Amino acid sequence: MTPREIIAKAWAITKKERPIRRWGYAAAIAETLLNIKLLIYQVWFAISYWKGDPIGFFTVEATLMEHVPFWLFLTFIITLIILLIIEWLLPNLSRGAIIGLAAKSYKGEEVKGGLVLAVYNFFPIFAIHEMFFLGRITVIITISSILLRYGGGVAPFAIGILVIFYILSNIFQFFCIFAEEAVVICRDEDNNRIGVGRALKQSLKMVISYLGQIVFLLLLFFVIVLRVVLNVVMVLLIPGIVIGIGFLLALVMPPIVGYSIATVLGLALVGVASYFFAYLAVFKQTVWTLTYLELGKLKELDVIEMTANS
Repeated sequence: MTPREIIAKAWAITKKERPIRRWGYAAAIAETLLNIKLLIYQVWFAISYWKGDPIGFFTVEATLMEHVPFWLFLTFIITLIILLIIEWLLPNLSRGAIIGLAAKSYKGEEVKGGLVLAVYNFFPIFAIHEMFFLGRITVIITISSILLRYGGGVAPFAIGILVIFYILSNIFQFFCIFAEEAVVICRDEDNNRIGVGRALKQSLKMVISYLGQIVFLLLLFFVIVLRVVLNVVMVLLIPGIVIGIGFLLALVMPPIVGYSIATVLGLALVGVASYFFAYLAVFKQTVWTLTYLELGKLKELDVIEMTANS
């Protein structure tokens, strides 16, 4: 298949297969909620830092504890921790299901078994994803804010080193782009799933071998950039809309009612935004999956067939 055919097929699968989109939607909601929490916290820190009195790491929790009953504070903290764990793990759980179901759809098989694929492939996908954790901008922002708080004079130098690691991590991640597909789809001679190490090696070899034929991956960069831009815009708009509506409603009705309505509206906006993010996430992952399957059909370039001389 040509790059254009792969992209067209991936988009067709994305639109056709609702089970795949459900997993993409779940991952998109988790990522959006996590990013909104990060944005609200980091904006508060940035404002306080510019004013010359940066907040501490647990200032939000300490402030909340001073103004609400202890039982409500404890309930909020426990709920927040549970949500953070879910938002951190769910995208990795969903990725295995998306890859496996997309491969089944491409091969004409029945698109079912998403939960089994998600659970069975969770740990290797999680290991691969966290191996390149310094390649995520959210991690860099979080670590940088901690360095600015407690790093003192070495903070600028440490942040510079952090940016270098961010660039290197993204470079290595590009060459391991097919590792997740490999652990989900590929099997060894005994029909067992291959390990993380072998998956990384296979991806590295595949990217190097067919680098000239993977030029179409540049098209994916546009999708990735588009998703990032949309994500940033929505993450910036949603808290602003919710806070603005909350203040306006608090002027004409009891504050608790106004803020409750604003919260419900905010959750609705997150749901709508995540619906569009799900399409983009599933499409991007499906393109990588189909590419892996197509390149897997080709002969490995380091294999030299031995034939007897006639």
